Amino acid sequence: MQPNQSGKLVSDKSLVDLSVIIPTYNESENILRLLESVRDKIPPSLSSEIIVVDDNSPDRTGELAERYSRTLEKGNIWDRDSSSPERKLQVDSNPVGHGQTHFSVSVIHRDDKKGLVSAIMEGIKFSKGKYILVMDADLSHSPEVIPKMVHELRNPDTDIVVASRYVGGGSIIGWPFKRRLISKGAVKIAKYSLRINKQITDPMSGFFALKRHIIDNIKIDSAGYKLLLEILVKSSDANVKEIPYTFTNRKAGKSKLDNAVIWDYVKAVYHLYRYGRKSDKAMSWLTRIKKRRTVLFLSKAGRFYTVGASGLLINYFVSVLLFNSSIASLGYIQATIGGIVVSNISNFLLNKAWTFEDRDFTPRKTLRQYGLFAAITSGGAGIQLGILHVLLQSGFSYEASLLMAVSIASISNFLLNKKLTFGEKIWG
Repeated sequence: MQPNQSGKLVSDKSLVDLSVIIPTYNESENILRLLESVRDKIPPSLSSEIIVVDDNSPDRTGELAERYSRTLEKGNIWDRDSSSPERKLQVDSNPVGHGQTHFSVSVIHRDDKKGLVSAIMEGIKFSKGKYILVMDADLSHSPEVIPKMVHELRNPDTDIVVASRYVGGGSIIGWPFKRRLISKGAVKIAKYSLRINKQITDPMSGFFALKRHIIDNIKIDSAGYKLLLEILVKSSDANVKEIPYTFTNRKAGKSKLDNAVIWDYVKAVYHLYRYGRKSDKAMSWLTRIKKRRTVLFLSKAGRFYTVGASGLLINYFVSVLLFNSSIASLGYIQATIGGIVVSNISNFLLNKAWTFEDRDFTPRKTLRQYGLFAAITSGGAGIQLGILHVLLQSGFSYEASLLMAVSIASISNFLLNKKLTFGEKIWG
């Protein structure tokens, strides 16, 4: 789905390589220059799209972006030398330009000023790129950095690329001391109060790119104005690469930083801090569950093999008793078969009642379970003989072959009976 010029959604299941998301509010003095600059810097080998998400700007930012989109579709380009936004469109014969395989501009018109994060998320929702790049519309984020960001993101070991003002080689131009102090303080708060990689120098950056699966796999629900911060908190295992860039303070338009934005940031940090605490508790609980399952699994395995060992003794004593007893005085074959049958039944009953703690001895269920138990046990004997034969033919000694065959057969007996006979999960 993507928005058409009327703002309605139309079905389009085709994919592109890169989606550039640009949220806007009162950026009419910057938007056309930015769109053309981004278009010029996207690597021509990539199919790409720009999605402008406008919060009903009173200065007609959304209308200008939409006119650019329509003019582009008709084979027109922007006249860089024209001074008025109203006159910055003229005819050209190349609708795509710069040799690009596919390039488009779409505009989402929102009916109110709903906030930066929700604007970005709406743009992402309707984007089609396997890579997503987010940037501001005020020309403080240089499109010159886009090729390097995309290059780093194409590395299979990189999930998120952050254009950083604070990593080596990065800088800020045009900010007063107060603004620098606020930014540095916000970064310090984020790095030391939230669960993010301490090596990341600029978690507050609004200029970043990521692979789509990163944003698809997390729920964005804070009210903050810096989306990257929430992504880093909730994707702590993602591989992040920072590259330096020079942040240039806007030359046109008005900064969006005010007391409301600062308050939104404080609320977002608190929200993400609570998220981290809940996540830690959940991980602790999950760790305890996993440990408990491991202990339970090993405990049942130990009981199963203890029962198996007791079965050997029962088999021996019953066979001897049937062979030597004046009551039975059977031949050795019949006596041995009797010992096997009795030990098999005792193994089943002990495993049912003790190993797997199944106290339901209704006749129908018990007979069904015993049939499965006997079949799996017999199958285990066949597995043991088959593995023994193969290993002996491969040149292993009898002793080593027998040990491996018995081990594999006994493990398969335990796991199959656990799953099939007694209906338990394999692990736990």
